[in-house]
Amino acid sequence: MLRAGEPRPGLSLTQVMAQALGPRETEGAMELDVRAIPPRERHPKIFGVFDALAPGESFVLVNDHDPKPLYYQLMAERPGQVDWTYLEEGPEVWRVRIGKK
Repeated sequence: MLRAGEPRPGLSLTQVMAQALGPRETEGAMELDVRAIPPRERHPKIFGVFDALAPGESFVLVNDHDPKPLYYQLMAERPGQVDWTYLEEGPEVWRVRIGKK
């Protein structure tokens, strides 16, 4: 049984993103807008998308607050695997490119 936010085996990144609220492409990367997802479900969904990335792939996270706690969680749970670049820093919308090394 899969937990919330976990991709189903055999799905491509595009299919995983489509499950995560209808992605769109932005700046050459898939965009995951989590603002409509209940807060307790956001990190599991983001981790599911990150884990589905191949090395060198990335996605753009769109959030309604600075996702700094997510940054620390990713760095702790996926050490040495994460590229993190702010594209937009509030005050209403934060956009972060999250990539897999």
